[in-house]
Amino acid sequence: MIRYALACEAGHEFESWFPSGDSYDAQAARGLVTCPHCDSPKVTKRIMAPALGRREAAPVPAPAAPQAAPEPVRLMSEPERQLRAMLKSLHEHVARTSDHVGPRFAEEARRMHYGEIESRSIYGEASLDDARALLEEGIAVQPLPPLPDERN
Repeated sequence: MIRYALACEAGHEFESWFPSGDSYDAQAARGLVTCPHCDSPKVTKRIMAPALGRREAAPVPAPAAPQAAPEPVRLMSEPERQLRAMLKSLHEHVARTSDHVGPRFAEEARRMHYGEIESRSIYGEASLDDARALLEEGIAVQPLPPLPDERN
């Protein structure tokens, strides 16, 4: 774990802990590091002296037994966790109850709409232009929101 002194564009100073310097960089690049005072995502690292203490030489203790890894710090609010769970459940439901037709989605939807093949639940990929054309033809389609990144 590493502690950084941070400041937002409004000059609010605060500190935060991160698993590593790379973790801070990745979170900051995605706008996940925000000021606790004003919620600004424009945060920069401040110069911070390492905390080094003076102490007299003492005998080196025996190594301690390995400890369990600390619990990860949750950066998401409860409503966001619930939303992510709902999106995951929606994707699982669609995959369980529909046929995946991949890039043939627009073609398959048209064939069902015009009675060329039997209607069934399908999902797949379509360009924005293809989706608009389907809607203009009176073919009901609905975009499936993407799953959030599982690493966050």
